[in-house]
Amino acid sequence: MARNLKEPPTLPPHDLEAEESVLGAMLISPGAVVAVGDRLKRNDFYRESHRLIYDAIVELFSQGEAVDIVTVADHLTLKGKLDAAGGRAYIHTLSSTVPAAANAPHYADIVHENAVLRSLIEVGNKIAEMGYERSGEVRELLNSCEEMVFSISHERTTGQVQPLKDILGEQFDRIEKLHDAGKSVTGVPTGFADLDRITSGLQPSNLIVLAARPSMGKTSLALDIAQNVALKEDVPVLLFSLEMGKEELAQRMMCTQGKVDSQRLKTGMVGPDDWAKLTDACGRLMKAPIFVDESANPNIFEIRAKTRRLASKESLGLVIVDYLQLMMPEDNYSQNREQEIAKISRSLKIMARELKIPVLAISQLSRAPEKRNVARPQLSDLRESGAIEQDADVVLFIFRDKEESGHLSK
Repeated sequence: MARNLKEPPTLPPHDLEAEESVLGAMLISPGAVVAVGDRLKRNDFYRESHRLIYDAIVELFSQGEAVDIVTVADHLTLKGKLDAAGGRAYIHTLSSTVPAAANAPHYADIVHENAVLRSLIEVGNKIAEMGYERSGEVRELLNSCEEMVFSISHERTTGQVQPLKDILGEQFDRIEKLHDAGKSVTGVPTGFADLDRITSGLQPSNLIVLAARPSMGKTSLALDIAQNVALKEDVPVLLFSLEMGKEELAQRMMCTQGKVDSQRLKTGMVGPDDWAKLTDACGRLMKAPIFVDESANPNIFEIRAKTRRLASKESLGLVIVDYLQLMMPEDNYSQNREQEIAKISRSLKIMARELKIPVLAISQLSRAPEKRNVARPQLSDLRESGAIEQDADVVLFIFRDKEESGHLSK
């Protein structure tokens, strides 16, 4: 008979002694309450009585009230939860048996780690049940499973409060290093001198939007940047190609590196000189740390999941998404397309911040520029959502007037 996954043969991971010690420390030392405040949540405690005592301590402390065995017991009495918390005698025992209040952060870490293990077991059981039930598409199940596991880490990660003087010190050291290095490009170089001069390179945690009307060269520019970053800087690049297949991408890069006419490559009319150039180009590209995903219409969750997986293995330096409007929302609920794009845009920005890498998202423009006397694009022309310009740290437009020669301009 198959074992019920909801009834494991042993108790879930927990350490009652550590729970008692951290609560005891909080009962006798206000400093301990402060020290563990950002380390624990009520559900980190395995025993329900400990959760109730922790709630009482936090509520009293938040209200500026004294925290000790008397006030906590009285507070629980008013809530009608004293008996459920173990009674006055138990609360007194907690305060009298704590080994050392100064070790409260250490006790809290033990409690926290056991809570993480319990969460992993719970998620593992859910994943197993989903596998047995076989409901929904396998791809959707995989996405859901990965999201559940990642959510454990995401929920447990909290930013640390830092004094301004420490932040200023870090920034001063960074500026000093940049000054000593004598480089004007502080981010990931694109390989285009004028663009790097304007942006100082693609900065970590930034969402960069590259926008233009169709057939203006958005993908070509993005591919050139990817090759420059990977070949010249030896920085890994992840390219999500939602519009173009991997075969065409490879051909484009071969032609760019080999300086071979792409039309001759498409028709097979390749001369001896072209073969030599293509061989050399392939040799260089095979060493380039470029990773390609050509999934059709992926949702933002799939992109974030794949990026996280690769970033855990490679020192990922740049993510390129070609292009934003072809992405799908995380859920299948019908939404206004503008709201969907806004959600996708925000998720890309969150991914950039989470992984501390630049994300270059290609975007279509609306037809508005074609209806104006001066067709130069504006931020309001970003297609399907005004949220894109709000989420983007940098917006790049490709535009060339018929009467102008090509050049970069601010």
